[in-house]
Amino acid sequence: MKIVIETEVQAPLATVWDAWVTPKDITKWNFALDEWCCPRAEVNLEAGGNFNYRMEAKDGSVGFDFEGIFTKIESNESIYFELGDNRVVTVEFIETVNGVKVLETFDAEDENSAEQQKQGWQSILNNFKKHVESKGN
Repeated sequence: MKIVIETEVQAPLATVWDAWVTPKDITKWNFALDEWCCPRAEVNLEAGGNFNYRMEAKDGSVGFDFEGIFTKIESNESIYFELGDNRVVTVEFIETVNGVKVLETFDAEDENSAEQQKQGWQSILNNFKKHVESKGN
């Protein structure tokens, strides 16, 4: 089953793209809850390149690596990647009148309900929007 989430970021396309692919930015938005953080992000942004984002509770009690391999990169348009468990994710960046619509489509996993997954990924996407818009245009 595929799950789709989206947001519209009020910023130029180049700003949105850079915040999505730059490790320094990723560490500022890539977590679903305020009690969590992303202390490390490694990105090799090319087809066949890998990424690893460390996500953990701020109190250090639990954490995990969110990692995978980029399968296709279309600069300022889309990113395709495969997670370690073979799930496929597509992120599209679509210019709009007000900024950029970020559309993320991903294969659901079996551990959590589709609604829980949608809420968690949407929360991260909401953090992304807030981060980019707080940078100023």
